[in-house]
Amino acid sequence: MFDWGETIVVALILALIIRAFFLQVFWIPSGSMEPTLDISDRIVVNKVVYNFRQPKRFEIIVFRAVPAMGQEKKDLIKRLAGLPGEKLEVKDGIININGKPVEEAHTMNQDYANFGPITIPPDSYFVMGDNRLASADSRYWGFLPGKNIIGKAFLRIWPLTKFSLI
Repeated sequence: MFDWGETIVVALILALIIRAFFLQVFWIPSGSMEPTLDISDRIVVNKVVYNFRQPKRFEIIVFRAVPAMGQEKKDLIKRLAGLPGEKLEVKDGIININGKPVEEAHTMNQDYANFGPITIPPDSYFVMGDNRLASADSRYWGFLPGKNIIGKAFLRIWPLTKFSLI
């Protein structure tokens, strides 16, 4: 005989395991990632991908805020701009890595402050929002420790009209 109670308990346990270790849904609270992600979008984050490889430049990540951000215990979302050991500089709105300009297709067309040059320490990252004028990011609060990265954003699930891979 089929027991609905047992099925519900198993489903809840599986959902909790998946959320804790594999995938998690996050809500976008601000316009710092516009035009890529809008306020109130819902995204799915892969929490295991970085157990098998290092983060790559321009991936969108979710991470736990560090004390310098003044938002401890808060999860934030930004784009990886600089990787460990790289020399990063923002000059005339263009990111330069190790002295060479890097082309970005995902930022808003806007002028923003020059920054750097700085060298990113080992196991640290430099993150920036796509909407550079409206993003508090590594330009203001420094490097992101690798241990704070929760995972890689890969899917927008809400609103349904914008359902897509990111």
